[in-house]
Amino acid sequence: MLPGTIHIVDDDASFRRALERHLRQAGYEVATYPSAQHLLDRRPDESKPGCILLDVRIPGLSGPELQDRMTELGSTLPIIFLTGYADVPTTVKTIKAGAEDFLTKPVTSEQLLGAIKQAMARNEIARGARQELDALRAQLATLTPREHQVFELVVQGRINKQIGRQLGATERTIKAHRHKVMEKMGVQSLAELVSMAERMGVVRRLDGAGPQS
Repeated sequence: MLPGTIHIVDDDASFRRALERHLRQAGYEVATYPSAQHLLDRRPDESKPGCILLDVRIPGLSGPELQDRMTELGSTLPIIFLTGYADVPTTVKTIKAGAEDFLTKPVTSEQLLGAIKQAMARNEIARGARQELDALRAQLATLTPREHQVFELVVQGRINKQIGRQLGATERTIKAHRHKVMEKMGVQSLAELVSMAERMGVVRRLDGAGPQS
């Protein structure tokens, strides 16, 4: 199985071809784009491992501008900048904006493949975390509106009696709802439920919502 697709964005055709040949030999799939707009028009499939090798100075949309656009579009593909004109402000700006690396041409094969490998590994971890979060949110979506209310109050540390009073239900009913919530969310303990809520940002959101009436 190939380790992923490298997307090369560079206006120098001979450099693109040489880089493509080298990366294919290293076992990667490669897609090339002569401009930033070409990549935007053929958005890479982010469900598969990938990485963008991006020149800084390209006609039209510059490398850093493409980085900004990809961020706005919600892309999480790691970006490695490759440039013949490194300058400190650009390097700092792109790294602060989330670039994985900033390499100056000519770059050695070892440098380039090392940077790609590291970027892909980090991206794989991030993709795994995103998939886990999506699965948790799908579980949360199976709760009924009342179960959702109970879930939110339970992870705030309310006991059944307090929840019953707030929702106008008997303690026994709340206990049944609570059991259903734990079952649907696939957890055995309150600690697991709270941890799950924190991962989804639910606890943080509720903390900032002010006191419940």
